[in-house]
Amino acid sequence: MWYTPIFQRFRQLLQPRRRLAIFEACLIGLVSALAAVLLKSGVGLLGAWRVQTSLLLPAWFVLPGIGLAFGFLAGWLVERVAPETSGSGIPQVKAVLARIPIALDLRVALVKLVGGILALGSGLALGREGPTVQVSAALAAQLSRWFPTSPDHRRQLIAAGAGAGLAAAFNTPIAGVLFVVEELLQDFSEFTLGTAILASFIGAVVSRLLGGRSLDLNLALTASKTEFFVQDIPFYLVLGIVAGLMGALFNRGIIASLTVYRRSLRFGLPARVALAGLVSGMIVALLPLAFRDNTGLREILITGEASWSMAAIAFLSQFILTLVAYGSGVPGGLFAPALTLGAALGYLVGMGEHSLLVPFGIVTGLPITYALAGMGAFFTAVARVPITGIIIVFEMTTNFNLVLPLMIGCATSYLVAEKLEPGSLYDKLLAWNGITIEKAAPAGGIMTNLTAKDVMQQQVETLDTEMPLDEVIQAFARSHHRGFPVVENSKLVGIVTQSDLFNIRDRNLANDTPLREIMTAAPMSVTPIHTLGNVLYLLDRYQISRLPVVNGRKLIGIITRGDIIRAEADHLNGENDTPRLRPDPSYIVYQTRSPSIGRGRLLVPVANPETAGILLEMAAAIARDRHYEIDCVQVMLIPRHSSPSETEVRTAKSRRLLRQAEVLAKKWEIPLHTQIRVTHDVAQAILETINEEHIDLILMGWKGGTSTPGRIFGNVVDTIIRQATCEVVLVKLGTTPHSPVQTQLIASVPTPHSFNRWLVPIAGGPNSRLAIKLLPALLTLANDPQIRLTQVFKPSELKPDMSISEQAIRHLMRRRKLSSTVVALPVQANSVAEGVINLVKTEGYDVVVVGASREGLLQQAIQGNIPEAIASGVESTVILVRGAINNKY
Repeated sequence: MWYTPIFQRFRQLLQPRRRLAIFEACLIGLVSALAAVLLKSGVGLLGAWRVQTSLLLPAWFVLPGIGLAFGFLAGWLVERVAPETSGSGIPQVKAVLARIPIALDLRVALVKLVGGILALGSGLALGREGPTVQVSAALAAQLSRWFPTSPDHRRQLIAAGAGAGLAAAFNTPIAGVLFVVEELLQDFSEFTLGTAILASFIGAVVSRLLGGRSLDLNLALTASKTEFFVQDIPFYLVLGIVAGLMGALFNRGIIASLTVYRRSLRFGLPARVALAGLVSGMIVALLPLAFRDNTGLREILITGEASWSMAAIAFLSQFILTLVAYGSGVPGGLFAPALTLGAALGYLVGMGEHSLLVPFGIVTGLPITYALAGMGAFFTAVARVPITGIIIVFEMTTNFNLVLPLMIGCATSYLVAEKLEPGSLYDKLLAWNGITIEKAAPAGGIMTNLTAKDVMQQQVETLDTEMPLDEVIQAFARSHHRGFPVVENSKLVGIVTQSDLFNIRDRNLANDTPLREIMTAAPMSVTPIHTLGNVLYLLDRYQISRLPVVNGRKLIGIITRGDIIRAEADHLNGENDTPRLRPDPSYIVYQTRSPSIGRGRLLVPVANPETAGILLEMAAAIARDRHYEIDCVQVMLIPRHSSPSETEVRTAKSRRLLRQAEVLAKKWEIPLHTQIRVTHDVAQAILETINEEHIDLILMGWKGGTSTPGRIFGNVVDTIIRQATCEVVLVKLGTTPHSPVQTQLIASVPTPHSFNRWLVPIAGGPNSRLAIKLLPALLTLANDPQIRLTQVFKPSELKPDMSISEQAIRHLMRRRKLSSTVVALPVQANSVAEGVINLVKTEGYDVVVVGASREGLLQQAIQGNIPEAIASGVESTVILVRGAINNKY
């Protein structure tokens, strides 16, 4: 066709080049301002008609009736035409900017505009600022479709539209820009800032020309009444603290309101919004006349015309009315309610200061100043944008007297609210709807994006300060490590390397010289938040190969050059960017906490009341020996089709068992924490507990045998052995009677356990040493313990070197000064399992303690799995010990 070249030329001129950015920004600002003025005018006209009608006819009939009728109409329009317009609109815009596929177009803009006018004009206690942001962003998104553009440039245009909408709603262009970069897009690039600044400026100017000041603040009255004195500072701190507390409570209330409406009131959106309009109208009809106009109420507060009782009623009523309205899903925002609540709260604090100090002749600021500062403080506590909170009130008032009060109140409220309820309300609203926005890592590569905590090895093999020199040399000989951190009471006090041993070769030190005399004291270390760039700098600066990671002085990990290289390789291979399917996490339905005074934590999963007692008794013995705290968890399974966080479960029986465990722990004077988790997968829930509670050792029971094909100990135990990074102690209780502690947890009254004769196979591996290390604590369960250490060798072989067993005996005697009988005798057998089983059956040992690695516990050898064969082949109690999973360092 003859016009095709002309059309193509026109499209080329409209390509997203920088020269068109000014035109696009101006157009977005103009359209956003028109939408803001139209929304304001529509809400104002409908609201004025509602108030006027309530003066002519009975308010108890008119206000609920209008709320019911127009609320139903607004809900019907949203549900039938554009469900995406439900709620504030800002979370939806934030999700779109995070590339979540949510509709944002002309249809959304029109429905949000009309629905907002109907809902807000009917008297629901919400604001038009959130709807204005969504309408403006939707119009910008539609424009980006009409003008061909790239996806990244389209995001910037949508963000500019959102900023222009906020600027037009409040007539605050700077706040509009800051809200974009602080909350929505979090992008400080030149192009984003330029587009947002221009669009916000145009939007604010056009809105002011066409619609006047959006919040109708009477600046002529407030300008001469705002004062700030040094003696007011403590009270602005109080205002910030109270605003932070109430803001966190407000955010929780919003989520709770949504939950009540959606899950308890199971009917459609029109009925929910109609119900909210009805209830709101009934409440407002009972309040003074000023409460029928939210803008007028806010002006009364900031001009000093309200009494303290009116301010208190205003805060309480607006708090309740906002929760009633927002939970229904009505198209309305939270900015204006937050400002009204903040004004009422600040007014009350100001009047409180006035009544306390004026009788003593102390000059104070007026409540008006506190009301304006309270607007910014409460807004900050709700939206978690402190800079925007300061600027938005300053721009609305253009009063420099408010800058310091706003800074004090907003900063304090932000810190308090973030401490109590971390995270933005908009992120929580998205999460409530099942949308999670991953925080984008800042530019700069993994050296600035990753920290030591992200790549460090959490399980670290350490040496004790009192370890003699000969054992230190043997530790290096047995290990591939070139250095070990040295700890005392779980605190890092030094480090020892192969170079240290090389440097002392000419000093002729005795074999029993303690490690503290040869170690490098006060070693260089890093904290978990050090970036990899900082870690690599320290490694290069001091020419070392490893750095301990400490929290305070407590050793929590170690990081090496190899860890950094692996992280870089994973980044280059894209492994860190590969999305993974994650099952629903377990959900805690019951939890108790004791004071955290231990050096580590020991986890005991309890499921069977008949074995819980003896497991807890063993856990208490280990905890006393190592100064650990005990975590006791019970896991409740639910069907796969149910959500752990939403499924109702009965916990009475489980709580009784945990309460009995608490009683025993109190008797033993050991801190004990308990929790009940609901999950689809028991092993997953236990692993989550290990990671969340930083567990150092898990002690769990095994019934013996499994019917699951391909499994050694069963689904749960095998998974824990493979994946748990902490030490694992697996206990198969023998057929001997229960312990005295166990009799307190079950109804029967049997005779005590017999834990007197102990057999410990020794092979020289690291987990055999762990078994020896664990043995002194477990021996406290016995009345007169007798211990045999044994090494199994085949009949065709010579007798094994018994020096390993003799060293283990010396270790036991040095650790506990045992008065027990300890002997070391070898045994001939065709296999380790056969030799141990025959010994137990012929000599009648009560307990067998076996050290085994992760591979040893799970790997099927030709002759079968040795630990499983021993545990299944004897009727005595068998304790299998697997050390923490360490990487090379």
